[in-house]
Amino acid sequence: MAETSSPLPLLFRRRSSGEVLKNLATVSSSLLPAFGTVVDDGYLHLRKYVIAPYDFRYRWWQTFLVVLVLYSAWASVFELAFKKASRGALLVMDLVVDVFFAADIFLTFFVAYLDKSTYLLVDDHKKIALRYVTRFWFFMDVASTLPFQFIYRIFTGKWHSGDVFGFLNLLRLWRLRRVSELFKRLEKDTRFSYFWTRLLKLIGVTVFAVHSAGCFYFFLAAHHKDPVKTWIGSEVEDFKHRSIWLGYTYSMYWSIVTLTTVGYGDLHAVNKGEKIFNMMYMLFNIGLTAYIIGNMTNLIVHAAVRTFAMRDTINELLRYASKNRLPEGLREQMLAHMQLKFKTAELQQEEVLQDLPKAIRSSISQHLFRKTVEKSYLFNGVSEDLVSQLVSEMKAEYFPPKVEIILQNEIPTDFYILVSGAVDVLTYKNGTEQFLTKLGSADMAGEIGVIFNIPQPFIVRTKRLSQVIRISHHHFKQMVQPNSEDGKIIITNFMQYLKGLKDDIRQEIPFLTELLEEQSMEPIGQDEQQNREGLDSANANPEGTLKTSNPSLSARTVRVIIHGHHPNEGTMSSEGLGKLIYLPDSIEELFRIAEEKFGNRGSAILMADGSQVEELDALRENDHLFII
Repeated sequence: MAETSSPLPLLFRRRSSGEVLKNLATVSSSLLPAFGTVVDDGYLHLRKYVIAPYDFRYRWWQTFLVVLVLYSAWASVFELAFKKASRGALLVMDLVVDVFFAADIFLTFFVAYLDKSTYLLVDDHKKIALRYVTRFWFFMDVASTLPFQFIYRIFTGKWHSGDVFGFLNLLRLWRLRRVSELFKRLEKDTRFSYFWTRLLKLIGVTVFAVHSAGCFYFFLAAHHKDPVKTWIGSEVEDFKHRSIWLGYTYSMYWSIVTLTTVGYGDLHAVNKGEKIFNMMYMLFNIGLTAYIIGNMTNLIVHAAVRTFAMRDTINELLRYASKNRLPEGLREQMLAHMQLKFKTAELQQEEVLQDLPKAIRSSISQHLFRKTVEKSYLFNGVSEDLVSQLVSEMKAEYFPPKVEIILQNEIPTDFYILVSGAVDVLTYKNGTEQFLTKLGSADMAGEIGVIFNIPQPFIVRTKRLSQVIRISHHHFKQMVQPNSEDGKIIITNFMQYLKGLKDDIRQEIPFLTELLEEQSMEPIGQDEQQNREGLDSANANPEGTLKTSNPSLSARTVRVIIHGHHPNEGTMSSEGLGKLIYLPDSIEELFRIAEEKFGNRGSAILMADGSQVEELDALRENDHLFII
């Protein structure tokens, strides 16, 4: 059996997902294997009679001991101040508590520990025992558990009247470290409110400080040589022989009044020792008050920090809009978008998931948006692999009502799929805004500009609060290029969508009517053959550009203007104005198109300056080509 065991598999021993999450929530330290450590089934179980430190039963045992620690912390100081209490019922309770902590010392010899160098659990009995015995913890655990006064009573047959055993009992305060460890774990446990956990911790620290100060102050009065010349003796005669709870009440009253800086003066220091203790206690109160105020301020401000950030950002936007004299409508859009950003911050995919591994982010995106992408017309019938790749690269965004998602004539960098809400498709014509159509869930916007590589032909504006997912032109081409069959399906879906558009929408897209006419005139067999050739060339193309049967739908969409005459020959005919076409894949194809447009087949291609074109890759958008 191996001497070390990885804690990672043990976190998932219980099959229930709810139990796994519950177990993970209670892990307070980084119980993770080191980088490069091989975790296999051989590490699945610890040695016999070895307890995992994160085992839920051991955690419940530790929580039970914390309850006993609270009693020990109260009783240790109380028994020092009120000696009579240490020999009554509290003595029996102390012995019972000590038995439980003695049992915990025994259990510690069987609890595996985490090796800080390898981050593996060590389950070797000898190593566990040697590590515990050679550490300071073992000595303090034993010293805080031994009932010294009871042992003295067994050996001598009488009770010791001095204060030495009272001070030895203060060693039990060592157990308070368990309370600190519990609060550290609770603060990291998402099942518990961080605010209330911290508040409970602050209350506990304050109560213990009040209790300890009051008991020590009574101890000073009880051991002064002249009981009358003490803070309580001047008010209560013969206080040593009065009820224990009377003295405790006076002590707590003085401690609370002093801690809160009220200081009524009815109980005040009389002798020199009490004055020194008062000064030390008030200095301590300054630090304690600062600690409490600082923590409470952080808790309260933390809840409002997003509100402060939102107000600061909005004020900056208002100053910017005022300085640049932006119109009221644009200013309202800016404010609406910023307010929506803060209201939906917890829903923004990027901001919430940016720290998660890519595999988890992809799984979440698949769960949220896969069905929407599959419903969109463009990806109808494509492979599941392509859908998964597309969804993983999509970004989710929210848009408030009456906000433009896409502006007319802007560069086509992204296209969008509407998840929820509704948008209007508009256009500007003759200086007026005209409504074209309305889009709903699973509809797409901006894909025409992206696929044709032309400025966006429409305005897309939200009607109400809308959620969209977007993907960039670059990522889209990158994923479609290796999938030739999917590319063919996408082009087919796109062409079918264009054919179904209304006439008023078609008129807003240049060359679309002519393109559809050419597509309808091509023989089916020729179309399939050209598609097959285009897809084969895409696989052979070192640049990986997607080529289709129609040059205008190629990934390399460059528009040029062709002329049927020499650049030095000016003409006022319709041919002289040129023809805007998409650059084909070869010079021969360009000559064929020129023959169709001008009626004569050329043999040379010239630029406007007279230079001859030998490679089409050297051409740029909107170049004028003269074919002679």
